[in-house]
Amino acid sequence: RKKIISMVFRKLPGVSASGMGLRLSQKFVFLLFLSGLVTLCFGALFFLPDSVRLKRIFLSKTESQPVTKALEDMTLSRSKTDSASKDEKVTSSSNQGANTDTSFDYNKFKKCLLKPPLGIEHGKPSDPQTLQRREKVKEMMKFAWDNYKSFAWGRNELRPLTRNGHIGNMFGGLRGASIVDSLDTLYIMGLMDEYNDAKEWVETSLDLNSNGEASLFEVNIRYVGGLLSAYYLTGEEMFKRKVMVLGEKLLPAFNTPTGIPRGVINLGSGTSWSWGWASAGSSILAEFGTLHLEFVHLSELSNNDIYTEKVMNIRKLLNKIEKPHGLYPNFLSPVSGNWVQHHVSIGGLGDSFYEYLIKSYLMSDKTDEEAKKMYYSALEAIEANLVQKSPGGLTYMAEWRGGILDHKMGHLACFSGGMVVIGADDGAPEKRQHYLDLAAEITHTCHESYTTKLGPEAFRFDGGAEATATRLSDRYYILRPEVIESYMYMWRLTHDPKYREWGWEAVEALEQHCRVEAGFSGIRDVYAQTVSHDNMQQSFFLSETLKYLYLLFSDDDLLPLEDWVFNTEAHPLPVVRKSCLQGEGGTHDKTTSE
Repeated sequence: RKKIISMVFRKLPGVSASGMGLRLSQKFVFLLFLSGLVTLCFGALFFLPDSVRLKRIFLSKTESQPVTKALEDMTLSRSKTDSASKDEKVTSSSNQGANTDTSFDYNKFKKCLLKPPLGIEHGKPSDPQTLQRREKVKEMMKFAWDNYKSFAWGRNELRPLTRNGHIGNMFGGLRGASIVDSLDTLYIMGLMDEYNDAKEWVETSLDLNSNGEASLFEVNIRYVGGLLSAYYLTGEEMFKRKVMVLGEKLLPAFNTPTGIPRGVINLGSGTSWSWGWASAGSSILAEFGTLHLEFVHLSELSNNDIYTEKVMNIRKLLNKIEKPHGLYPNFLSPVSGNWVQHHVSIGGLGDSFYEYLIKSYLMSDKTDEEAKKMYYSALEAIEANLVQKSPGGLTYMAEWRGGILDHKMGHLACFSGGMVVIGADDGAPEKRQHYLDLAAEITHTCHESYTTKLGPEAFRFDGGAEATATRLSDRYYILRPEVIESYMYMWRLTHDPKYREWGWEAVEALEQHCRVEAGFSGIRDVYAQTVSHDNMQQSFFLSETLKYLYLLFSDDDLLPLEDWVFNTEAHPLPVVRKSCLQGEGGTHDKTTSE
């Protein structure tokens, strides 16, 4: 540094080698150089993405505090045996920083339920055939779980053909997706040994201090949703501690100019970005629109409104911007807050946004009037622009691309039968029967796509096709739950026996085509005579497909819909009865069973 300064001095014109002028000039140049060096270093430090201290200085308190505390506590030992104590420290630190009271009263919550969560006899049906079918689904769950435990324990999913585990890159270094996704399924099925093994793994081995690239959407619906439902069903405080730590790690994704979160987040550093494949760096409607249920409950448990504020800000922006024909396109810029493309789908990229509107209303004990208005307005636009009737008389939801219809419906869109039916009672009274009919017609169409009793990823209604996959790339089935989900809701709200029969058809097809020696596997072509397996037992098969089948063959008092709303990964979350929870409690005091 001295050498550089002397070189600068030698280049100063008109300065003698001695005297007061030289000394003053040297001091001036030295101070000038030093200030420039400090500015350069400070500027470089400022732009480092993980600079916690500078984020604390320059970000607002509400934005910086949660991630600051979480990141500081990440310097603690990563020993798995200390994971529980680490979680307590992180949660304690964050709660102190937010000045919140986390004394959620679980006993009061239970008294605010209208009915016991597990029913009088765990939903045991009186009909012998239905009971036998339910027991078969339970056996399938135990078979899938036992093989996961034998060959993939601690990994995210089981590869049943090669008998090993799969980690993948969706969860940012988090492990055990199948374990967290299965907690509530095991519990409601009464598989208590398996549930206790899962609980022990979560307590001792679920390391939340990961440092990888995670899907905000997938971590939220699977891990946050799974831990929330496990806590609400069991009252185990460990689940609450874990989910509060994890929820806080998701908050930095919302640090965008609009508050619309980006789709990918590094759970360690807090940096976030959009998916590389997303148009013009946009965020995806089905991702940022599928946070509301879980984040409301994070606020309930933490007594910290920051989670609710984040998702309400999303809703505020969506209400403000113009929607083409009342429709919500799939891509939105988190920077400008404008739509990027006018592609609308009730299937992939859009689906669960609409689902969470009606479920937000139901979960609020029917007090969230804004969610209700948004849902029925969206449904009206969907009916006007997307709902079509095929030449063969099948009702389907087409996709919309800038005003041009694509006569295709994805398996993911088959959830919509269930969505429409759970909202039938709360729209305009004169439209109730219309909604029931629409839900039944969509569910019937999806059943028709199951020509081999299992259905393809997408099916078309043009060129003579009637609910058929015309492209080889659309013919796979990866153990998806959406069709069975609609069967379950349609059964609960109509008690038409055909839905149980259709569900049993799916059970038999899963057994015939997807069951292998070491678990269940998706198949590559539902129309092929010879089955080709994809070697993947998806975690949502345990969380959704088998849970919905079990509920389909159970009495309605097992997780009654008056008290519980299922997130898009089928994790049951309780209705929030503010007046009861904030009062003396016990206004709905009924005996609850575990």
